[in-house]
Amino acid sequence: MSVRIRLQRYGRKGRPFYHIVTADQRSKRDGRLIERIGSYDPTKNPALIDLDFDKALKWIEKGAQPSDTCRAILSYKGVLMRDHLNRGVKKGALTQDQADAKFEKWLKEKEAKIDKKTESVQKEAEKRKAEALKVETERNEKRRAEIEARNAEAAAEQQEDEAATEEAPAEEGSEEAPAQEAKAEEKPAEEA
Repeated sequence: MSVRIRLQRYGRKGRPFYHIVTADQRSKRDGRLIERIGSYDPTKNPALIDLDFDKALKWIEKGAQPSDTCRAILSYKGVLMRDHLNRGVKKGALTQDQADAKFEKWLKEKEAKIDKKTESVQKEAEKRKAEALKVETERNEKRRAEIEARNAEAAAEQQEDEAATEEAPAEEGSEEAPAQEAKAEEKPAEEA
């Protein structure tokens, strides 16, 4: 039986989430597993990886073959580096203290790189947020100016209409009075 370290997909459509598992090579992707050794969330930036380092190292030392993605994850977390150093100790090329020192140095460098990437991602997100806020304030100012211009035009039209209506009743009243007088004159003529 050959054991593989691979991913089991979970999560919904378009939002994947994976469990890192050890399973028989012949079993289905989401089928029977031997042991769950971690999780992987690629939707975050940087990707969120939760891995039981000791279990992963134990399975690698036993000869489990990781899939391509799992190999990258194990390399990223340092499991493959630790396995490499442990094989050097077994062969006599290194002492355990030297292997531990090399691994600690590598781990510190890796953490520094991860921190740097996290900071750059946060700065980029803040920069995008500031730019979006600037664009939004400009758009709001433009809308405000357009609304004020429309309101000013409406107020001017309303004042013109009011002025026109004040003048119009005097003219209309003068036109109506002669018409009423003409009607009054016609009625007595018809009666006679």
